[in-house]
Amino acid sequence: MMALEKNSEKVDSTFSSRILLEEMISNMREGVIVVENDFRIFASNPAARWLFGNAQIESHSLKEIIHDKIIHQAFGKALEKDVRTETKIEIPVRGDNRVYDLRVSPLHFAEKKEQKSAIGIFYDITRIERLEKVRQEFLSNVSHELRTPLTSILAFVETLEDGALEDEENNRRFLGVIRRNAERMHHLIDDILELSAIEAGKVTVKSKDFRLAPLVEEAWSSLAKKALRRNVSFKNEIKPATTIFADPRRLEQILINLLSNAIKFNRENGTVTVSDEKQAGFHQIRVTDTGEGIAREHLPRIFERFYRTDRARSHELGGTGLGLAIVKHLARLHGGEARVVSSVGKGSTFIIELPETH
Repeated sequence: MMALEKNSEKVDSTFSSRILLEEMISNMREGVIVVENDFRIFASNPAARWLFGNAQIESHSLKEIIHDKIIHQAFGKALEKDVRTETKIEIPVRGDNRVYDLRVSPLHFAEKKEQKSAIGIFYDITRIERLEKVRQEFLSNVSHELRTPLTSILAFVETLEDGALEDEENNRRFLGVIRRNAERMHHLIDDILELSAIEAGKVTVKSKDFRLAPLVEEAWSSLAKKALRRNVSFKNEIKPATTIFADPRRLEQILINLLSNAIKFNRENGTVTVSDEKQAGFHQIRVTDTGEGIAREHLPRIFERFYRTDRARSHELGGTGLGLAIVKHLARLHGGEARVVSSVGKGSTFIIELPETH
């Protein structure tokens, strides 16, 4: 009779351990799988079942559910060698390749000491990996963008030091090149700091109603000398009475970036036109140029940081490669969007959509 009671207690203990384990893992955000020594799945949580696209994975062999050699090896080390493993893996999940930090550890139940088990936890680090990639690309781009003007500055400084300082025909020209490159670095650093502040959530918009036409005129006036050098004319088609609900300072920043690009990438004797339209609860501001246009393959990436359709020409014209990224971020801070319509040989129209509602 006592033996039966002891066996009953052992069964209850085993059952309680399983219930406790399942309760512990069921609400975890990470996918969790528990595997027994025959590589059969003993327990899992909803996150793991979602991850492997199967409503019921318990009692199945690990190899039936997961077709990944690295995962099998990690569980094998835990079951056969009693070794903990941590590895980074990539798993296709519903058409998207996601990255996981998989940690597999041996698992021992007091009532089943002779039977080995292993628990694997899948930490989704996809966003961290993507952010790290963006950070590395950003640092690489910044280094490249700063290296070019610095190299030029150093070269011309060395030339001046080697005797060109006394060369009255060229010394001012050399100083002009140094100045232009220093200004380019200054603009680049300003744009980097601005974009970093926006992305860090440190920039806010203070919207109010104001007349749009005078702001457009003011933005163009700040670029008038640049336009004059390239013989680019301007048309402001905004009606004098038109009002818009936005942050005037940030909208002027958007307009200056777009107008500056429209001048730089326009044709000689070209035109820049600013117009507006209201559609489906949004106030659209359109900046149109008569330049060479943008090829279709570049359009999806045109608002990316440091993306240029013609890197050499952009450097020549003094662009930082961050202006359009700033434009898009500022439009989104207003609850709106930035987009472009363009085709080769027909110019480009950049459209800023801002909500009409307060």
